[in-house]
Amino acid sequence: MGSATADDAGVYLLNSETALVQTLDFFTPICDDAYLFGQIAAANSLSDVYAMGGRPITAMAIAGMPDTILSTDEIQAIFRGGADMVKLAGCSLVGGHTIKNPEPIYGLSATGVVHPDRYTANAHAKAGDVLILTKPLGTGIISTAIKNGKCSDELNDLAVKSMITLNTPGADLAEQDLVNACTDVTGFGLLGHLKEICASSEVTAELDCSKIPAISDDVHRLISDGIVPGGTKKNLSTVLPHVQVNDVSQEMQLLLADAQTSGGLLISVPQENVPSVLQILQEHDSLCAVEIGRILDKQDAYISLN
Repeated sequence: MGSATADDAGVYLLNSETALVQTLDFFTPICDDAYLFGQIAAANSLSDVYAMGGRPITAMAIAGMPDTILSTDEIQAIFRGGADMVKLAGCSLVGGHTIKNPEPIYGLSATGVVHPDRYTANAHAKAGDVLILTKPLGTGIISTAIKNGKCSDELNDLAVKSMITLNTPGADLAEQDLVNACTDVTGFGLLGHLKEICASSEVTAELDCSKIPAISDDVHRLISDGIVPGGTKKNLSTVLPHVQVNDVSQEMQLLLADAQTSGGLLISVPQENVPSVLQILQEHDSLCAVEIGRILDKQDAYISLN
């Protein structure tokens, strides 16, 4: 599988029963707690395997660490957080590579396996599918609020819980052949990643914005107060030419474009499979399992907001 459809990971055919899913991701600290940073970065990296319907089997750590800013204990905590998340995923940490770097970076190169006929590529969405979201939105807004001293401990805890929750249902859903397409909602926001699905599948998505959840009502308040990261604003301006907005507020548009870290799965599901998909998500204790829209035949805009 090539890169033309902007999928979350590469898929390499081994034989008629098995394909490899390969991905790599890393970033600078998203929080002050070193152990949590390791957990979040690892969950974010593994997410791309799950988004393709794969089951992670091995991971290698990628790190750049300053030798003057962080203590040895802090560096060890980052690696321990990542290793614990890999273990939670039932995956094996088989090595890695570390260099000196002016600021900390950490992530994983992850490999998974998937049946060649069941990987959930962006290009597989079909008209009539239902769109389901598995995590509420707002981690980008909350991260900016933390930097500005505008975030409560309770809101911070909700964001952390979301970011360290693994997207494991992606593998089960693919193995049971229940979904057509899937992506995880990360740096381009829900709108940006949905646009990739629509462009690759040559369809249009219609969203019911009243059903799209934020991590907390406080996220809407923060947006109203102007606590919005530059990346989220850029996401919105980039995707708007492909969106029919209708009567949807600027606040909601920004939430839909919010750049997520370790966000949830956005799944395109055949109508008849929706009950089974919702049941599996509930069994996995997904943070949410919400029907937020549907896939239509291609129209002038890739996305319609209602």
